[in-house]
Amino acid sequence: MPYAHAFGATRHRFADLKDLLAKATPLRSGDVLAGLAAETAEQRVAAQYALAELPLATFLNEAVIPYEDDEVTRLILDSHDAAAFAPVAHLTVGDFRDWLLSAQADAGTLAALAPGLTPEMVAAVSKLMRVQDLIVVARKCRVVTRFRNTIGLPGRLSTRLQPNHPTDDAAGIAATLLDGLLYGSGDAVIGINPATDNLTQVTGLLHLLDAVIHEYRIPTQACVLTHVTTTLAAIGRGVPVDLVFQSIAGTEAANAGFGVTLALLDEAHQAALALQRGPLGDHVMYFETGQGSALSAGAHHGVDQQTCEVRAYAVARRFRPLLVNTVVGFIGPEYLYDGKQILRAGLEDHCCGKLLGLPMGCDVCYTNHAEADQDDMDALLTLLGTAGVTYVMGIPGADDIMLNYQTTSFHDALALRATLGLRPAPEFEDWLYASGVFGADGRPAEALPATFAAALARIG
Repeated sequence: MPYAHAFGATRHRFADLKDLLAKATPLRSGDVLAGLAAETAEQRVAAQYALAELPLATFLNEAVIPYEDDEVTRLILDSHDAAAFAPVAHLTVGDFRDWLLSAQADAGTLAALAPGLTPEMVAAVSKLMRVQDLIVVARKCRVVTRFRNTIGLPGRLSTRLQPNHPTDDAAGIAATLLDGLLYGSGDAVIGINPATDNLTQVTGLLHLLDAVIHEYRIPTQACVLTHVTTTLAAIGRGVPVDLVFQSIAGTEAANAGFGVTLALLDEAHQAALALQRGPLGDHVMYFETGQGSALSAGAHHGVDQQTCEVRAYAVARRFRPLLVNTVVGFIGPEYLYDGKQILRAGLEDHCCGKLLGLPMGCDVCYTNHAEADQDDMDALLTLLGTAGVTYVMGIPGADDIMLNYQTTSFHDALALRATLGLRPAPEFEDWLYASGVFGADGRPAEALPATFAAALARIG
């Protein structure tokens, strides 16, 4: 149905719900590229006013992508929890924003509400929020997950140790892995982006990570970020797999571009659960997303890129993941043009994911052709830490030599923990002290722990 709002002497009209959502979105280059963005600031504000007056229940009756055309839409509507939604069912989108910022919306209330929220509701309210609002609301949300350690507790910041190498060289990976561990990185996951999806190569990397974790009794989990079908094949061969990884998107067509369906993800989820490798919990999935993925595949159905992104979180939520990570600036300036757009997108993704009940991390990153630099990443990293982000990336020098993009370093995570008084996951923190990696002051020890001296000699 059409929507309209008078702004001054002009009455702005919006063709349908997805047009209204797109026009209300803060400016980003991807929506301009798709021809969806508001043409003027006045039109954007008019759309935001109209969106603020829209009842939340509208999103249960008007789908931005038709139910019969898209399995993600079917998942969203079929899994909606009406009882959980009831406390806010009478609110408009604008009222919902005000309620989220109130003292009434505490951590327990928001956790109970999450199954009753659809991605479109959450995307809509985020479009009415300023940066401060996104931080305040996200900070209230607590999502705790477990495998070999406990991630997401208050006062904690975890990191993914990312020992990528352009040729998957074992010595190069081992050197980066050791470097990261000595800086206290790796409690979220030790995760490698392999240079190839070749099953033999992936199998070797999985065995390498498993050997390191067990030799040094590190309370963390490993993952090789290969396609889900490759991981399934590895499980079938008896290879040690902790987490199943997959990139996902917010439409059936975009997921088809990634070579996945909900049925395939369910098969992988069940296979990983059957291994029973997590002594503390059964959260076995790891998903990555990013604004612009559906648009870049021509699979966005005329829906703005931020709403498409939040729809991906419904896919993730279905499989109770250990980790979800928005790789916020990775796709490039065609979708998020500069540091300002990347900063807002990262905070939106984090807030929306947390409201939907997900353990959200963020790869605070940019490509070298974006109008952004490391100062922009420092700002976003600090804001996300304040907002209670679950985890961030740890890469030597903040420069991924395999994927060729800029992200955050081991040092950045240390700085953020020190600045905001944050600590690693408790089991991992205990290991850091017991192994001599951290000294009594809670910082990396000045001398190389004896435990790792032999490992360094082997690498050298």
